[in-house]
Amino acid sequence: MSAPAWRPVRRPPARFSPDRTPGRTITVVAVAVMAGVAAGCGGWPGRSDARHAGVPRDGGTLRVVGSSDVEHLDPASAESVGARGLGRTFARTLFGTIASNVFAETVPVRPDVAERLPTRANGGVSADGLTYTVRLRGGVLWDTAPPRPVTAPDFVRGFKRLCNPAVPSAGTGYFTSTLRGMDAYCRGYARLGAHGVSAATSGSSDADARAAAAFAAYQNGHDIEGVRATDDRTLVFRLVRPASDFLSLLTLEYTAAAPREYDGHLPDGPVFRRHTISDGPYRISEYRPNTSFLLTRNPAWRAGSDPLRERHVDRIRITLGQDSPEAVQQQLETGAADLAWDQPVPSSALPRLRSGRDRRFAVREAPSTSPYVVFNLRSPNNGHALADRNVRRALAYAVDRSALVKIVGGPAVARPLHTVIPPGTTGYAPADPFPTPDDSGDPATCRRLLASAGYPRGLTFRFPYRVNSVHRLIAESLRQNLAACGVRAVLFPDTGGGFYARTLSDPARGAAGAWDIAAPGWTPDWYGSNGRSVLLPLLSGRSLGPGSTNFGGYENPRVDALIDQALTAPSEARAADAWRQADRTATGDAAILPLLDRSHTIFMSSRVRDALFLPTSAGYDYTHVRLAQ
Repeated sequence: MSAPAWRPVRRPPARFSPDRTPGRTITVVAVAVMAGVAAGCGGWPGRSDARHAGVPRDGGTLRVVGSSDVEHLDPASAESVGARGLGRTFARTLFGTIASNVFAETVPVRPDVAERLPTRANGGVSADGLTYTVRLRGGVLWDTAPPRPVTAPDFVRGFKRLCNPAVPSAGTGYFTSTLRGMDAYCRGYARLGAHGVSAATSGSSDADARAAAAFAAYQNGHDIEGVRATDDRTLVFRLVRPASDFLSLLTLEYTAAAPREYDGHLPDGPVFRRHTISDGPYRISEYRPNTSFLLTRNPAWRAGSDPLRERHVDRIRITLGQDSPEAVQQQLETGAADLAWDQPVPSSALPRLRSGRDRRFAVREAPSTSPYVVFNLRSPNNGHALADRNVRRALAYAVDRSALVKIVGGPAVARPLHTVIPPGTTGYAPADPFPTPDDSGDPATCRRLLASAGYPRGLTFRFPYRVNSVHRLIAESLRQNLAACGVRAVLFPDTGGGFYARTLSDPARGAAGAWDIAAPGWTPDWYGSNGRSVLLPLLSGRSLGPGSTNFGGYENPRVDALIDQALTAPSEARAADAWRQADRTATGDAAILPLLDRSHTIFMSSRVRDALFLPTSAGYDYTHVRLAQ
């Protein structure tokens, strides 16, 4: 994810993203370091720099190439960083962030479809912090015939779609714990799935149509107490408890407005994917699953109604199915393509690009837990061995993080990570519960502890890996680490979209032992005051179920209690302390094994101009790109 860098990655995403408003809280040190990294790592100069070769003009086709299709195209469910970058072009939210090559500038929350940021001073936030009133700006239109305004009820519909049983959103947990009545609404919606309605998603058009009708009937017949449209341009949110990060939650693509036409389609189903409706600068004119997207200009979009996006190229063509990072890089360098879809620069090319000071290349800051090892605690394989905390703690000593740093490009690109929360995130504090010499692993300790746990002859694990980028190399490295510990890992390839949407996110597959360990990545859904954008989606036992990004099924009441403390803390310092304690508890359980905090290496063709980075999508914002003619 983002993301699942996954959010969805989401981001994992899933899936980090903006700050909250009333004030930015990223430490002065963190801002200075991150801005310094962004400013000192190459890349083309900004739009005011006259040294550009070629004159950038509007028009032309931006050519994007990469590996895997999105796991979900529906904004309600989209989680990966690729899906977020795509959603930026056609699905708008109340608030958002700007794209910039200076990380600190991407942190603050800014209005998108909302007219302004609600505060206590302007009357948008009640004195008790429990009520937010948001006024929509005019001139935001759906790409319909004829175009019609995006309204407050469209945003209400967006929230209602999050809980659909066909493709439940990984972001639901953010809102069930924050908005009044959201939890009860979602539990009622889930009962449709319990009665078999969501099972009618196997591809039968009649069955899908019946399910869509049942979903629409539930949504239109039930309200969420905490999400109300008082008129076409006014939304009122009522919270369970004060939440300093609430405006950051409203930047997430999950909360995008949804037109009434979506009531007629099964969420994220084949018909939906052919009939997305845009309120952004581009629309999806052609979608060929696992093959390509073609985006063209949305004639209903008006620049004056959009403070976050621009529109310069005529078309954006995204070509999929190219799994080799080296092949993608060659196309970018020769000018056959312009940007990579889901492939960072291959590690083998980094020394050459650095030594040659190639200004098409950059290292952009995007603090993340990427990758990390997740254990499937539900797996029946090996006599349910991974449900044993002592087994997981033994395996924690096997990992050679120093080798992984080399695989992804060296210390200029990545640093070993031993906490779930990465640097630059609320609650981060350095710790290493399973230290090994020079971060290179300790197979002898791993073997000894496995024998103590009752497995002197080792274990055998099923290990899926993503076929794009360096994920195969990472999986191979981890396989070798485990082999030195007496554990056999059976690797099998998976597409990026399938890896998250089907293999990891389906609890039934986990319970059947379809996989045992995996190495996903997580980019926080927002940056700034963002403690909950890491621990809640990855480790809260309350987020379990279909579509959850708590892939391994970890549950610990102590962790959930600390998450509650953090969410209700009276100060940022108290919240950060609770996040730290929750992190230490979960890492002590070896619920997951954080591996790297990794920056993003990125390259663009020589004709790309004005490329601005969006950390939550781990890529350049397509809506700002110009092409040299």
